[in-house]
Amino acid sequence: MGIIEVHGLSYRYPNTSNYVLNDISLNINEGEFVVITGPSGCGKTTLCRCFNGLIPHFYGGEFIGEVIVDGLSVRNTPTNILSQRVGMVFQDPESQLFSLSVEREIAFGLENLSVSRDEMIHRINEILDLMGIKHLRHRAPYELSGGEQQKVALAACLVMKPKVLVLDEPTSHLDPVSALSLINLLNDLKNKLKLTVIIVEHRLEALAPISDRFIIMDNGKIVFDGDVRKIFSFSNANIIKSIGIGIPKVISLYYELMENGLVIRDVPLTPSMLREYLMEVFKG
Repeated sequence: MGIIEVHGLSYRYPNTSNYVLNDISLNINEGEFVVITGPSGCGKTTLCRCFNGLIPHFYGGEFIGEVIVDGLSVRNTPTNILSQRVGMVFQDPESQLFSLSVEREIAFGLENLSVSRDEMIHRINEILDLMGIKHLRHRAPYELSGGEQQKVALAACLVMKPKVLVLDEPTSHLDPVSALSLINLLNDLKNKLKLTVIIVEHRLEALAPISDRFIIMDNGKIVFDGDVRKIFSFSNANIIKSIGIGIPKVISLYYELMENGLVIRDVPLTPSMLREYLMEVFKG
């Protein structure tokens, strides 16, 4: 049994006739680092909204099937309970931050749960230290850089001690260096806190080497689900290209080399891996 179980999920938003999700079933295991990708409008964000109860509780619409998170039915569980299991960081962190200081922002969720003052102070200090943002404690969120805002939004989720962390395109407003720093931080947090991490992304370069699993969606359905190398194998190259996702450059180069007759033994996930495989080919 997974930390998240989805059974026959279909969903359409209010006042629409088309289903954004079409008969989706999947299990996500505790402790996995899962990447969900696919072209714009394929249903990635909608699926993630089902994990924390925003769908169906806030968006309404027609919800068919079952989503179970940590043993709780999303359909039958209030969002304030689900928020203690699933933390979600949205695409634009600035729209998620509204308090006058970083400390108040992080405290907000704990206050709503009536956590004691001593426990609240302890948790805030702990998460500020873990995230490396103690120096931002009394700063206003609107004064921060995009990368700093993303860390504050992340801290506000993690202080609730969720088992699952969901991020919706968290690098979309970040430069490449900040994006890589955030992804490395997420990987560290996953290992330190024993989190299940689900990240919706188009930029896959840094995620391919560290993820346990890729889910590729198209037209509201799951097209591929599994190990990164198996999904991006050369036998799937034409399908992968036709879907229109951001294929990592090193894998695109691997496809070109294979298409031109240079047989490489495995799918490279980093430039150093490709170099190693090419050295084997030319030594042979």
